[in-house]
Amino acid sequence: MSGAALNSQRGQLLSDTLATVKSEGRSALIAYLPAGFPTVDGGIEAIKAALDGGADVVEVGLPHSDPVLDGPVIQTADDIALRGGLKIADVMRTVREAHRATGKPVLVMTYWNPIDRYGVERFTAELAEAGGAGCILPDLPVQESALWREHAEKHGLATVFVVAPSSKDERLADITAAGSGFVYAASLMGVTGTRATVSSQAENLVERTRATGTGLPVCVGLGVSNATQAAEVARFADGVIVGSAFVKAMLDAPDDAAGVEAVRALAGDLAKGVRGQA
Repeated sequence: MSGAALNSQRGQLLSDTLATVKSEGRSALIAYLPAGFPTVDGGIEAIKAALDGGADVVEVGLPHSDPVLDGPVIQTADDIALRGGLKIADVMRTVREAHRATGKPVLVMTYWNPIDRYGVERFTAELAEAGGAGCILPDLPVQESALWREHAEKHGLATVFVVAPSSKDERLADITAAGSGFVYAASLMGVTGTRATVSSQAENLVERTRATGTGLPVCVGLGVSNATQAAEVARFADGVIVGSAFVKAMLDAPDDAAGVEAVRALAGDLAKGVRGQA
């Protein structure tokens, strides 16, 4: 198979997976875990466990020294990974091994600075070669994303942008027009908000994002940590994104092996939630 065909196949995997999930009448479960946590090998095992346990898609976090959008749980994991000497090559290895072992879509979630320093062409080429499905770029403004999107499209990678309840309708239209794969809808309310308030904000954001008419799936991340909450969000979103709960399961475990099994069990529980079986 040619490189172009492989890129096309890779770029289609995420869209096909989300379409299949929709045809099953449910939401996708999208898990997040940072690479290199608690070690590179341990992180790979945890990510494979999340996928084997029931996640449809996984986001591999690229730990950054200034994770301004992450809460304390993920910051703790990022710090462990960085102190362990994590390199971008280790992130690519994590993507490669997780995708190879499961055949499921694997995205990288990263701030822009590491990509900018590494080189956009180099990063996109290596991510595609590793079997990555795309990137989530929470701090890259759409109006400054042309260079990234040019190289991502060349390598068949999805570009997932983040929207928030504060995003104006015009801004939502710009973001959905430029993005691919899905739209990441982040609620401003965290886990400390009441469930009714959080759901109201998130559901409204999903409706407004869909109203842009691009047809991109809208997946929601807002502090979901159990099957009941996953079922609630799955009622109105195309995907339920869970990160901190997986990281916390690893942090709370007595050892790495127990952490991997805790991740597997949590994925199974959340998978029941998105299927309405909670």
